[in-house]
Amino acid sequence: MPHDFPADSVGLVEPQTFHFNEPLLLTCGRSLSSYDLVVETYGALNSEGSNAVLICHALSGNHHVAGYHSPEDRKPGWWDSAVGPGKPIDTDRFFVVALNNLGGCHGSTGPDSINPETGERYGPDFPMVTVRDWVASQARLADRLGIRQWAAVVGGSLGGMQAMQWAIDFPERLRHCLVIASAPKLSAQNIAFNEVARHAISKDPEFLGGRYQDHDTYPKQGLMLARMVGHITYLSDDAMGARFGRELRGGKLSFDYDADFEVESYLRYQGETFSRSFDANTYLLMTKALDYYDPAAEYGDDLVSALERTRCQFLVVSFTTDWRFSPERSREIVDALAAAGKPVSYAEVDAPQGHDAFLMPIPRYMDIFRGYMQRVARDIPGTEDN
Repeated sequence: MPHDFPADSVGLVEPQTFHFNEPLLLTCGRSLSSYDLVVETYGALNSEGSNAVLICHALSGNHHVAGYHSPEDRKPGWWDSAVGPGKPIDTDRFFVVALNNLGGCHGSTGPDSINPETGERYGPDFPMVTVRDWVASQARLADRLGIRQWAAVVGGSLGGMQAMQWAIDFPERLRHCLVIASAPKLSAQNIAFNEVARHAISKDPEFLGGRYQDHDTYPKQGLMLARMVGHITYLSDDAMGARFGRELRGGKLSFDYDADFEVESYLRYQGETFSRSFDANTYLLMTKALDYYDPAAEYGDDLVSALERTRCQFLVVSFTTDWRFSPERSREIVDALAAAGKPVSYAEVDAPQGHDAFLMPIPRYMDIFRGYMQRVARDIPGTEDN
């Protein structure tokens, strides 16, 4: 590891690809005859296979959670603040597994992949996948890795939904579940935001019915707009005000329709960058998976009944200025767990950053996270004192 990588970094990491030939029946009624999952791991699996932690990613996340992909790389994985030696998810104690979900655009089988049945790119024909489907594929990955039970399943936002679904669908296969900045289902407002983003993409002239790659193009403007709308919802008013205020780019108004304010320039930059790195069909698919998530639906719309199946311990964390997944939504989960008689710890962190706070090394948040993961470490079978 180059000497200028931080001492608490996992260092250089290399993704692995796991191929699965067993068909996976999906909630939508279709199936994938075979598929790949791209995975990164950090730390070492103990001889009992009992110290593994699964990290589930959010909408635009992927398998690259921590560390660096090359000696020249200066941008670490998306949750590097939380994963590494001595960090809350301590890779000296845990074997950490992170993957790019099915339908993703960072190596796992998705719309950009070749359909083995046709020899052509899936494109818009890739089947709709749900949180439950992701969890099923992750369970197969755990089998492949020799992990019978996770020490913990951890996720923020859409990742928190996956963690919760793990506890419901495979109650014997995890000891702890960490649900961070998440919700038991999307509100109508959240679904509306996702629909605006999808509409921006699908109505872009370069979308071409989802076949844009066959024409060597992509819906750049639609993706930019989708990301700009999404990014606004991930930040709080306070965070945007503190960072940009009404600061002018050129020191004075231009009296045209160019970007006068720094916040306008920032959003355009974010949209531009995102449009070059994320697949449009994947964005449509991921937002639909968010919209569809509702674990209570199969239990008479009763979240308590759904969570009565769980057997693990829970940590639920929310952030005061997160209006996309507000603390009220986290408290719905906590109240349902309490009503079901399940062990749950809850923390509401006072933070100005909005929804994106779950990705940031906020001291109180990190202290809570670290303290709970120390409990997870103590609960590893055969561990007397950590």
